[in-house]
Amino acid sequence: MAKKEITKIISNSGDDRLRLRVETEKGKVVNMVVQYEAKFEAEWYAVVRYDCSHGFLHRDVIFPDGKKEKHPLDIPDLKTALIYAEQDIKDRWKWYRDRFKRRFRK
Repeated sequence: MAKKEITKIISNSGDDRLRLRVETEKGKVVNMVVQYEAKFEAEWYAVVRYDCSHGFLHRDVIFPDGKKEKHPLDIPDLKTALIYAEQDIKDRWKWYRDRFKRRFRK
């Protein structure tokens, strides 16, 4: 089984990053985590995470207090889910950041 981890900075400020962890077996994606993290007050916070833990593919929207909203995803395979998750975060990271920031330290 091959494992690969990648971190990509996605904002000009350097305060937003995309982390990917992918496990493949014989060229097929068998496990994945795609996570958007934002830095607030010099500390990194997970804001959105796509993964297949708990036995199903889902998106966790994470709040500053640690609570999570789970949204199941109906995507046929993990390779497609990986592409979808990365693109969603690249397209919407500012929205996710603003949503998290509004709830930060309330």
